[in-house]
Order: sequence, then C-alpha cells, then structure tokens
Amino acid sequence: MIPIEWISLIKIPLMIYAVNFMIAFVIIFLERKNPSSTLAWIMVLFMLPGVGIFLYFLLSQNIARQKIFKLSSYEANVLDSTLNDQIQSMTEGEYEFTNEEAEKWKDMILLHQTYSKAYYTQNNNISIYTEGEKKFEALYQDIRNAKYSINIMYFIIKNDRMGRSFIDLLTEKAKEGVEVRLLVDALGGRQINSRMLRDFKKAGGKYAFFFPPKLKYLTMKLNYRNHRKLVIIDGCIGYLGGFNVADEYVGRSKKFGNWRDTHLRLTGSCVHDINVRFMMDWRSASKEPLLLASAYFNKVIDEGSSGVQIVSCGPDSKQSEIKRGYLKMITSARKSIYIQTPYFVPDASVIESLKNAIFSGVDVRIMIPCMPDHMFVYWATLWYVGDLLRCGAKIYIYKNGFLHAKNICVDGEVASVGSANFDMRSFYLSFEVNAFIYDGEVVAELEKAFEKDMEESEELTWEKYCQRSLWIRFKENISRLLTDIL
Repeated sequence: MIPIEWISLIKIPLMIYAVNFMIAFVIIFLERKNPSSTLAWIMVLFMLPGVGIFLYFLLSQNIARQKIFKLSSYEANVLDSTLNDQIQSMTEGEYEFTNEEAEKWKDMILLHQTYSKAYYTQNNNISIYTEGEKKFEALYQDIRNAKYSINIMYFIIKNDRMGRSFIDLLTEKAKEGVEVRLLVDALGGRQINSRMLRDFKKAGGKYAFFFPPKLKYLTMKLNYRNHRKLVIIDGCIGYLGGFNVADEYVGRSKKFGNWRDTHLRLTGSCVHDINVRFMMDWRSASKEPLLLASAYFNKVIDEGSSGVQIVSCGPDSKQSEIKRGYLKMITSARKSIYIQTPYFVPDASVIESLKNAIFSGVDVRIMIPCMPDHMFVYWATLWYVGDLLRCGAKIYIYKNGFLHAKNICVDGEVASVGSANFDMRSFYLSFEVNAFIYDGEVVAELEKAFEKDMEESEELTWEKYCQRSLWIRFKENISRLLTDIL
C-alpha cells in the first residue's frame, strides 16, 4: 500500500502537468499563435514543468486583437484619403519623383503605401550617426535650440550619468516653457523613478510609461515592449534609429566597450510621419487626447531630396510590415545586400529569400557582434548565419566593441534603418519603427560605413565555422528550437 505522504508528493507534479496541459490548450485553440511558436511553447511547458509555466506568464500574451492605437473616424478618413490620392497618382504615372532610385523602386513604395499605410515623402535631408558621442552632441544641440515642443520616445533610459544628464536637459527646456513629452517603455525604463522625474514634472514636463505592470516588479512582461527610439523637435527635426539613453551607448561600459550603432537625423516632411507615430504611442500610454492633425501644422525644413517612408510594426497587428519591407528588398536585389544586426534570428521566409539571392549571384554580407548581450539569441544567431554561410553568404564578426546597428542596404539604391532587428522578436513581438530610404548618396554612405566596419571585423569562413566545439553546436541547436519565443 502506498503511504499517504507519497500520494501527496505525487499530486504536486500531477497538478503542475495539469496546469501545463491547460496552458497548452489555450495556446493551441484560443491564442491562435503560428504553428512554430505553438510547438516551441508546448515543448517548453512539458520539458520544463513549473518553470515553463513561469516563462509563459512572463513572456507570452496575445494582444493582436487589442486596439492599442486608435484613430477617430475623421483621422482615419483623412489619412486614408491622402494616402489613396498618392497611390492613385503613382499607379497612373502622374507622380513626379525627384530621384531615380525612388522611381526605380516604385513597386516597394507602393507596397508600403498599400500594406503598411506609409506615406512617401521626397523633400527630406538625412544625417547618419554611427557614434554615440556625435549623435547625442547633435541631439542635445537641437534640444537646446527647441522653441515650442520636444516629443521623445526611448525604449531604454537608465539612471546613470547619461540618463540623468538627459533628464536634466529636458527639465531645463520645460522650465523655459517648451512643451516636453517623455515616453519610456516600462521595462526598458524600469530604473526611472518618480524621484528622478520630480523636477522634470515640477517644471511642467509630461511623462508616461508604455505598458506599465499592474503590480510593479511582479507582472512585468518581457514581450510586447515599445522598442522605438524617436525624438521630434518643434515638429520639424526628427531622430530615429538604434541608440538608447544610457552610458553604454556612448562607450562608457566596461563590458561592451565601443558601441557601434546607427541613428538618423531627419528633416523634411517625413518628420510629420515620425511625429504621428509618437503621438499615437503617447495617446495610448498617457491617455492625453492629442489631435494627430496637429503634427502637420508645423512647417518643415525643406532642404533635401531624399525619399523616405516611415514604417511601423507591432504585435497589435499581424501584418509584420517591416519584415515585409525587408523581404521586398531582398527578393528585388540584383547586386548586393548588406545587413548589420545584433540579433539574426529570422523566420523561414527571410532565410529562404536570402538563400535565393545568394544562389542568384547577389553579394550577401551579414555583420553580427562578437559578444552576446542575450545569450540564447547569440547562439541562435550563430546557427542561422552558419546556415547561410553554407550557401555562400559572407559573414563578418564585428570585433571593435558591440554592434547594435540595424541596417539593410540593397544595390546601393535603397536602405532601411531603425529600431527593428533581423529577428522574430522585432518582426512579431515588439513595437518598432524604421525609415525606408530611397537615395543613392545616403545608401552609399551607409555602405561605406559597413565596409569600414569590415576592417574591424573577422570574416567567419565555412572552415572556421566547422571547427566549433560539440558544446557550442549543442547550444546553437537548443537555442534554435526556442527562437519563436526568445
């Protein structure tokens, strides 16, 4: 006869597996996740009972049906009619392009117009920053010169020397009467507290946190974060890219050393679209009823001829708009594809498109960092670049610090720069924004920066890749199985 104590002990794992089964049922039948993500979660739940439950509630949540960014019927009608007029003008051949790259890539512009609802502008000027010190020097100067408004969205602001100086500068501008709005992701900005923002709020500054937990530190979800980095000054200067606000982004981290990133300073009509993106995020987080039409009241600095589309994506939509843009660029490439990303964990459609490009004779080069800041993602990245290396891609491991840039350049004609990585987290789980650029001179500058980085990199050959240890191969394969939930 089995002792009563043993029966009690047996009940515990049975209860855990019962909960696992119920969660698995929810994943399969109610949340309607994609099949690979479903299988990955079922594997975690049943291989790691108890731990799997914790990870599920920490990481998983289906928000695709939630209307996070709402438009009034008037706003939707105005934006749709303006966009439809531009689409009609292009499809009928009446639209006058200012550069040959944009006209050549008109089909991609139409893709973003119809699929991503992204308006095309071509009176823009773009400055590229690859060093944190120079980017923040320019940003700080623009903030100091602000007269009316400063709208800021960052994924990460830390309570360190860089973060505090940034908040102090915004506080000074608020004291001058400039309307300052600061939006920070609740997870990335978890070091920011009311004490740090006390003087800023007292000076008249406004702040909000994106997706704050109901119970601080207890219900913080790692997925569905606002990964965007946007600054709009007086409605006529915009910043967009990969840099956050913390000491490591200006090279002050002992762990990472030099920080290699890419950020853009933009002027022209595309700034209106950047501002609309901010205002939609701000309305969702702060509940302040801003009118999106006010973004277009500001006079733009019309001093360039670069074509730009501002494209957003997020888990509130199943469109994966930025990934769709990447796919279009890859499948349309005829000469070259340059990719820089800290995390390379794409889905099958991106991998197969890159393989097709390689087999078609396109020069495919991918640059990744030499060190991890997320261990599982790092090992999965090595597995995926190895798969492409076998097909003939050129892989470069950046050695001069940490590579955080998120760029793709194709044929020296078009590029995309922004917050989105080449991974499934950016494609499906995070809120992102990228600038798709149609200008040969700007793309040439980005490619030149890539080629300069090659001098600071080690090329990963197939021979070197085959020499990795069995332990590394094991970690790569385990990480690959988890890519849909990393």
